[in-house]
Amino acid sequence: MAERFNNYIGGRWVPAATGDYFENRNPARWSDLVGLWPRSGPDDVEAAVAAAREAFPAWSRLPVPERGRLLQRVGDLLVERKEEIARAATREMGKILLETRGDVQEGIDTAYYAAGEGRRWFGRTVPSELPQKWALTVRRPIGVAGLITPFNFPLAIPTWKMFPALLCGNTVVLKPAEDVPHTATLLVQILEEAGVPPGVVNLVHGYGEEVGAALVAHPDVPVISFTGSTETGRVVGRVCGDMHKRLSLEMGGKNAVIVMPDADMDLALEGVLWGAFGTTGQRCTATSRLLLHCSIHDAFVEQLVARAKKLRIGDGLDPATDMGPLIHEAALRKVEYYVEIGREEGAELVLGGQRATGPGLEEGWFFEPTVFVRVRPGSRLATEEIFGPVLAVMAFDDFDEAVAIHNEVSYGLSSSIYTRDVRVAFAAMERLEAGITYVNAPTIGAEAHLPFGGVKQTGNGHREGGWAVYDFYSETKTIYVDFSGRLQRAQIDTGQVPVE
Repeated sequence: MAERFNNYIGGRWVPAATGDYFENRNPARWSDLVGLWPRSGPDDVEAAVAAAREAFPAWSRLPVPERGRLLQRVGDLLVERKEEIARAATREMGKILLETRGDVQEGIDTAYYAAGEGRRWFGRTVPSELPQKWALTVRRPIGVAGLITPFNFPLAIPTWKMFPALLCGNTVVLKPAEDVPHTATLLVQILEEAGVPPGVVNLVHGYGEEVGAALVAHPDVPVISFTGSTETGRVVGRVCGDMHKRLSLEMGGKNAVIVMPDADMDLALEGVLWGAFGTTGQRCTATSRLLLHCSIHDAFVEQLVARAKKLRIGDGLDPATDMGPLIHEAALRKVEYYVEIGREEGAELVLGGQRATGPGLEEGWFFEPTVFVRVRPGSRLATEEIFGPVLAVMAFDDFDEAVAIHNEVSYGLSSSIYTRDVRVAFAAMERLEAGITYVNAPTIGAEAHLPFGGVKQTGNGHREGGWAVYDFYSETKTIYVDFSGRLQRAQIDTGQVPVE
């Protein structure tokens, strides 16, 4: 009989008020039932928010270094349980163990970075324009933060959001993707073991339209951080805008690698393979477009196809596997849909394009690495996010044309250029419309101590990761201390001080 799991609200593991559950299955072997998780509803969100509100005053008054020490302990526990969590994440999400180990490591890095920031909780002290007066700023917590996370990084992305929110003194309600509830449960178990007080962290499982929507619309949740599709993000943005909430959106991408004729071709080939087919293309930073200079196009495509054919598809728990399954049947159907769109648009399919078959693949949502060439710039295959192992290849004649093709999409998350010419590299850093630019590296591989996010329809200007995320989860308070003993009027009395 399948194990039943619970929500975590107010320091207790409790079933959903609905009494309902949903299944969590292994996308590599659909008959493998991981367990049953609560199909929660608005009443569960209400209880979680109430618990977070109750816990906020005491948590927000705890010295910031103390909050940092607790997150240091969380990082230590993640180190101890890294392999266990990685295997659980692979079982429910599908990507290979090499990647889920990296997913957990990113959570570890984020915990340790947050712990360090607890000793660097800087404000600013600046000169006043008036004598015998000090001016300074401090950072203050905001309240309850609602965190909505996707399936593709089941440990890393919840930590990107949660650890900075906690260090800033906020309490949180986490709603993870229903495809990966086990990893989120393990994370919260670790937070509980580390000693997070009851109500500071709350976990509510369920579907987006039932739990996520209730969390976004709750009047006592002033902060929302959402990672997911651009379509859903648009709805979240409207609700938060109407309610004047602070909102961070991380949404879609249609990222491109540009390969110039002077590039190290072997290095570029390795980067494209990793960027396009790592995580089975299910990354917002995945390489979904490849822009090749016309002088190298044919030779590069030939090598790319030869190498991609050798990628071993299978269960991510098998060390021999290079590429795991898509997350579920709907994801597979979407990829099939875009393959048909590519054919209809006249692109040439040179590799893949169909569901992968063979021993051990019968029960999973496996799809072959897929490469289209002669893709027309501006076409749907060239501009719409697919979120699967499909690469659209386009040729260009010069750098200016490559930049124009790169920038034509509505997204702007990650970008990459391979070149030995420093002038071209710096021009790309300046002209490519993206929140991230890699030089001689693939479009994937963000590091935890740097800001992460995009422009245009990828996001709304806020950043995850690094120092920038701490500004999102805190308010700046400006303080003036006048010890002159007399009324001083800023702007009015400025310049009236005699110079001796």
